Amino acid sequence: MKKKGVGMACVLHPSGNKGAGDPSNAAIQLKNDGTLTLLIGAVDLGQGSTTILRQFAADLMEVPIEHIFASNFADDFAPLSAGSFASRVTLIDPHAVENAAEDLKKKIREYAADLLEVHPDDLDYKEGKVSVKGAPDRAMTLAEVGGTAGCVLGLGAEPALLVGTGAWQPAPFHPHDPETGAMPAVGAISFGCCVVEVEVDTETGMVDVTKMTQVHVDGKAVNPLLVRQQITGGTHCGLGTALIEDAYPYYPDAAWAPENLGDYALPTFMDYPDEFLWGYEEVPHPAGVKGAKGFSEGSTNGPPPAIMAAIHDAVGVWIDQYPATPEVVLRALAAKEA
Repeated sequence: MKKKGVGMACVLHPSGNKGAGDPSNAAIQLKNDGTLTLLIGAVDLGQGSTTILRQFAADLMEVPIEHIFASNFADDFAPLSAGSFASRVTLIDPHAVENAAEDLKKKIREYAADLLEVHPDDLDYKEGKVSVKGAPDRAMTLAEVGGTAGCVLGLGAEPALLVGTGAWQPAPFHPHDPETGAMPAVGAISFGCCVVEVEVDTETGMVDVTKMTQVHVDGKAVNPLLVRQQITGGTHCGLGTALIEDAYPYYPDAAWAPENLGDYALPTFMDYPDEFLWGYEEVPHPAGVKGAKGFSEGSTNGPPPAIMAAIHDAVGVWIDQYPATPEVVLRALAAKEA
């Protein structure tokens, strides 16, 4: 017999760190052809952070995103980033990129000032070029500045390596409590809600998630497509946690544990809800560049408890462990009848 149930879970997820420190460093280099290379240690695990940071760099340098190339090799050469965790990259790392962009624009003005025979303060930087204030015809594009600095234009100017660097670490939003020493340990909070509908087969123990709705309230959506992908991808991870993935199964014993990733059960599209709805509301956050902050892990956190609540609504038993495999559900039903 199949029984239906509905469950809901509310999500509160931190973005970034405060009390433990959360440093980030970045560098932007002007190349000979006028393109720019962003160097930063934040590793893209598939969440799209490289695209996001390129967008920030392009916006800050006032050039098309196609002119920004990113390198985030996590080795001794990459500028320090605390890491890709705690939904921190979109909140923290753009500050370092912003500082690096401002530093590079300053160095570009200083180098171009000698070529245009003016003071750096007499130059404007706008839309990827520098021009003399009040004389817009006296201007140089980034390609002209980069090519001259790289000695590829044959102008006889002094060579220069034009690299802007930036570092940033958030200060605590609130001072330490003088008596307890306590302080907020996170940089920002993201919120969400997940509602699911399930069908539980009481004869086989199979749980089928037929419908899911995820809604999140977060900062400025720098890339709306990536927001959607993060929510759908997080949903997939949440389904795995709730119903399938088990790094240490104890039924019938530990010998059944997977020995490699090829034997590790993961959800597929066949496990995805028949109907999936999602929503996102932008509430710009004051701590983020242009109001942005991270949220991606929050979309993973809602489905597991919502599914457990829906199972309880369907068959009247609470599953107190992940994943709720058919064996776990059948044992819970048997214990209820005992």
